[in-house]
Amino acid sequence: MTRVRSYLATPAHQGRMVASAAASVADAVFLDLEDAVPASEKAAALRSAVTLLQELDFGAKHVAVRINTRDSGLAAGEIRALKDCGRLDAVILPKVETEEDIRVTRDLIESVRGPERPAIAIELLIETAAGLMRVDHLAAHPAVTALHLGVGDLAASLGARSAEVGASPSGYRHIARENDGLVTGPLDLFAYPMMRVLVAARALGRLAIDGPCGAFRDATITQASAVKAAAMGFDGKQVIHPGQIEATNAAFTPDAQEVADARSLLAAFATATAEGRGAVTHNGKMIDLVNERMARRIIALAGEPEKA
Repeated sequence: MTRVRSYLATPAHQGRMVASAAASVADAVFLDLEDAVPASEKAAALRSAVTLLQELDFGAKHVAVRINTRDSGLAAGEIRALKDCGRLDAVILPKVETEEDIRVTRDLIESVRGPERPAIAIELLIETAAGLMRVDHLAAHPAVTALHLGVGDLAASLGARSAEVGASPSGYRHIARENDGLVTGPLDLFAYPMMRVLVAARALGRLAIDGPCGAFRDATITQASAVKAAAMGFDGKQVIHPGQIEATNAAFTPDAQEVADARSLLAAFATATAEGRGAVTHNGKMIDLVNERMARRIIALAGEPEKA
């Protein structure tokens, strides 16, 4: 899979929006058949998705479709309708909670596609309390290639008192007394879910995709949300508006100074290794093999070769 710094969601029944997504600078796009499509438009959205996947030029993008849940009664028909869409890399399973959800989907994909067609990967949306609790078991299925954190539905599943997607409830704060006064500070509702998904993804070799920032018109919050996910180690983040793409791509791409510092560290460590030393002082800090691995990841994230 190519880099997936920005993963743009677009309603499948909105042809102009899908065409705009295909032409955008997002690394990945998914056509949504689920939450972004009203019940009255589900059939039209599926027909639109099939047509657009066959007609539009998505370039080198990773392209997926978010189907409906298995218990909706729609998922099987959607997979059958999508079977001949050559420009389809993955299906995203929403609200997945059991290994059976994955097995049934994989078996159906294999039965309708046939062994001669390119495989369609399965990506999971972890967006319920039950799904989060079992994320390590779900991620272990061999058909799974990526984990997405569904921040909106997860907040609802947890009963969080917030109506803004991707934002912590304003009342979720640390409270303490200091010098006979009350001191409070905001807490992050998604810190634990993000880390839980990230650990499962890293342990099992899956991509980790953070959920979207709902405040798409707020450039500052959009950027800060992406920077947080990138700093934690996520591979990318869902975006819900084209205006969020550039800031998100930038957040997941190390800047020139980070790359230069990483190359300097690698050079220093290479010298130490050649001299028979396993550790060396570099820029006032002790570095060893762990630092070398971290530096190589920074260069890889920048999309550059290790040797300039």
